[in-house]
Amino acid sequence: MVSGQLPEQAKAIFMLAAPDQLSLLNAPMAAEKAHELISLVPADFVETLLQQSLGLEAIGLALLSAHLIIFWLSQDSNVTPPVCLTAFAAATIAKTPPMRTGFTAWKIAKGLYLVPVLIAYTQLISWDATTVVTIGIFAIFGTYAMIGAIEGYLEGQLNLLWRLLLAVIGVLLVWPNLPMWSRLVCVALFIAIFIYSGKTAARVERAHSAARGAKSA
Repeated sequence: MVSGQLPEQAKAIFMLAAPDQLSLLNAPMAAEKAHELISLVPADFVETLLQQSLGLEAIGLALLSAHLIIFWLSQDSNVTPPVCLTAFAAATIAKTPPMRTGFTAWKIAKGLYLVPVLIAYTQLISWDATTVVTIGIFAIFGTYAMIGAIEGYLEGQLNLLWRLLLAVIGVLLVWPNLPMWSRLVCVALFIAIFIYSGKTAARVERAHSAARGAKSA
């Protein structure tokens, strides 16, 4: 209604509920005016109006997204103390403290929360394969950047400035409706930081090796 593109089936409902307002439906309108017009529709017809306005495909995708969000978040119970059966089973096999292992698993698995956000606010669940693949690829880089920001480590140790920059890059890479050029810039920055951290770690390792060699000599 806000865009002025309402299906004819939905207009038929307004023809019965508010015929004097029918001319307004052919042009864009403010959201407040759209809510006002919807309030004129009898309660029995509101659900039908929403179905006709949104379309069966949009409604189906919304229901599928809600289902997948609930299902995905339910997997977090496997690694959330004090009841984290998967982490406890791994602790038994590895002979490590169960609760400490559970909290470590809980910390590592926080990337689980990113996927429901992508499902809710992006077109990750859609019929467009190109869109899904594009969102998925940028989300991988974004997740990696966020992990680096949280852990303070990529290929080597990162100082606070690099961690803050990685956090910003990670958020931007999963932010919905961001221009493609800005996403590509973020990926380029992430790759540059990744290479820099690797070279820094290699330089530090060479220095340590040289120091150990000097001591042994």
